[in-house]
Amino acid sequence: MLVLSRRIGESVVVGDNIAITILEVRGDVVRVGIEAPRDVKVHRAELLAELEQTNKEAASPTEDIVASLRAAMEKRHRS
Repeated sequence: MLVLSRRIGESVVVGDNIAITILEVRGDVVRVGIEAPRDVKVHRAELLAELEQTNKEAASPTEDIVASLRAAMEKRHRS
């Protein structure tokens, strides 16, 4: 990871067309402005991690649900 020190109003340029500017520092909160083309996705890292966890949970049914489906399939197979 590249670590840089910046002051309010200073920017960092990423690639040819993304600029990140420090807007405000208040205590342990830093406000940044991001200028990027519309096709560049910009997300908060914690929201991406939460979305990934939610997707994993949705794709992995609980043991109760698997048992319920198994029972339903067995019941259907017997009839």
